[in-house]
Amino acid sequence: MADQFTFQDPITQYRMPEPPAQSQDGPGLDADLRPQADHGEDTYRGTGRLTGRKALVTGGDSGIGRAVAIAFAREGADIVLSYLPEEQEDADHVAEVVRAAGRTIVLAPGDIADESYARSLVRTAVDELGGLDVVANIAGRQQYVEDLADLTSESFDLTFRTNVHAMFWIIQEALPHLPQGASIINTSSIQAYNPSPILVDYATTKAAINTMSKALAQQLAPKGIRVNVVAPGPIWTPLQTAGGQPPEKLPDFGKQTPFERAGQPAELAPAYVFLASPESSYVSGETLNVNGGTPTP
Repeated sequence: MADQFTFQDPITQYRMPEPPAQSQDGPGLDADLRPQADHGEDTYRGTGRLTGRKALVTGGDSGIGRAVAIAFAREGADIVLSYLPEEQEDADHVAEVVRAAGRTIVLAPGDIADESYARSLVRTAVDELGGLDVVANIAGRQQYVEDLADLTSESFDLTFRTNVHAMFWIIQEALPHLPQGASIINTSSIQAYNPSPILVDYATTKAAINTMSKALAQQLAPKGIRVNVVAPGPIWTPLQTAGGQPPEKLPDFGKQTPFERAGQPAELAPAYVFLASPESSYVSGETLNVNGGTPTP
């Protein structure tokens, strides 16, 4: 496939074979995903838009986080990569790609649902990279539950700790270190606007991310720090096969969009690069929807 700057038909540009019904235990690995996702390893071409930047990327082992880490590196940024210890195989692959781009990557395994670990990521960035000026909160938890009666308090709480609390902890810890011109990018979802009945807790966290980001953008504007959100539609990642969707629904995943296909992580990376770079200097408090044409409020 040509790089992201080549004129192409978006309907067919990232069309993939129909995925089989499948499931994975735990957080899921791209190494075990069929078909594997496209993170831009072979296509993303950097243009120096993040030269010298220092970025923290959560959920960077696979899916959207991997694509963003690769794009950031090829744009010139050094990276602290956060991921679950069970995802080491995928994280090692990302590290190879980032180092091949000539950039520094610090692997930092752990669970962002643990406050001490989440906050420690900022200290790791400051100590290992010499600073921090881009925070990309991408890691998330999504587990479908057919009936609210079966949604346990423990699972509900873990979804909020992973998707909302961790974002709060990381941003709060980062603020004393972020210079003017820094960028915070949070990750919402089409679920914030068009929630699925089987994703009650997940959709609720994504709406909270939108609202918190808009409030924070206004608070931090006088400090020269921008806060924005990327809201993906149905994107093909291991998250979908590790409890994110019922296995029998995967063959039709994404077909409800106007483009009639799921998106690939590589299609999200340019949105994060845009929001991280100075070219979006007058953009803050915005939610950029990357969802295959689905209307949003």
